[in-house]
Amino acid sequence: MKKLFEDDEGTKPLQETVNEFQIRPIAPREKKREFKLSEEVDAFHNDGWWEGVITEVNENGKFAVFFRSTKEQIEFVEEDLRLHREWVNGEWKPQMEGEEEKGEKQEVKEKGNKGSRKKKKLSEEDEEEVTKEVKKVPATTLVKPVESLKDVKFSKGMLAEVSSDEDGFKGAWFAASVVEPVGKEKYLVEYKSMRTEDDSGFLREEVDTIHIRPPPPQNAVVDRFKKLEEVDALHNGAWWVGVVSKVNTFPKYVVCFKDSGEELELQHSDLRPHQDWINGKWVAPSHALKL
Repeated sequence: MKKLFEDDEGTKPLQETVNEFQIRPIAPREKKREFKLSEEVDAFHNDGWWEGVITEVNENGKFAVFFRSTKEQIEFVEEDLRLHREWVNGEWKPQMEGEEEKGEKQEVKEKGNKGSRKKKKLSEEDEEEVTKEVKKVPATTLVKPVESLKDVKFSKGMLAEVSSDEDGFKGAWFAASVVEPVGKEKYLVEYKSMRTEDDSGFLREEVDTIHIRPPPPQNAVVDRFKKLEEVDALHNGAWWVGVVSKVNTFPKYVVCFKDSGEELELQHSDLRPHQDWINGKWVAPSHALKL
C-alpha cells in the first residue's frame, strides 16, 4: 500500500496538523457481510476510504458504488467495502453486527470533550494503519461516468437545484430556475437565493448536467426526525447533507454537516429527508444509520 510523502523521492513521510474533528479511531468492519442495493458504504479507493452508495449489485459478485463528492460510479469487490458508520459522541453508529476484523478493535475514551459543539468530521479518510488489514484484491473497475440527467431535459422556467465545486460550497445544492438551454447539455440558470455583487438582481450562470438536478420529491410528510437520520438541511440559502446528532425539544434538532463536521441547531421546517440523484433517479439512502 502507498504512503504519503513530503518529497518526490519518498524518503520523508508526510506530517501535518489537523483539527480535532478531522481525526477519529479506525472504523470497525464485519468479516463477512452481504451488501445490499442503496446501502451506504465506505469503499477503499486510491489508498483511502470514501463514502458512497451501492447503486448496482452485479452477478459477478461486484458492486457499483456512487460517490456524491465526485459524482462518479466505480465497481468494487466485496473485500473493498465496509458498512458506513459515523463517529458520534465517542462511539460508532450503527454498532457492529458481529465480530470485528482482527486488529481493528479500538478502545474509545472520552477526554473531557463533553459539551463541545464540534464533533469529529464525518466521512474522513481513515489512517494509514487500516490499509494493513485490507487484503490484496483485483483492482477496482471504473464504470462509465454517471449521466445524471440522461433522460431528464430542462426547459425554460423549470425549477431545479444546482451545485458548485467552489471551495466553501461543495456539497451544497441551491434552488434555481432554468432561464434557457445553452449549447449541448448546458443550461443558463438563475439562483433563487444568490444575488449579483452589485445586488442588482439574482445571479445567473451556466451549469452542465453534472451540476443540475430536479428538486427531490417530497412523497411523505415527516412528523419527526430521529437521531442519526440523514437529512438535507437548509442553511445559508442552500441544502447541505447532514446527520441529526441530537433531537432537542421539538421543533429543534442539532445537525452535524458531513463536509465540515460543524454542528448547528435547526428548525424542523429547515430539514428534509436526504435523497441522492443517481442515474436519473432519486434514491433514498439505507436505513443503516437509523438503527
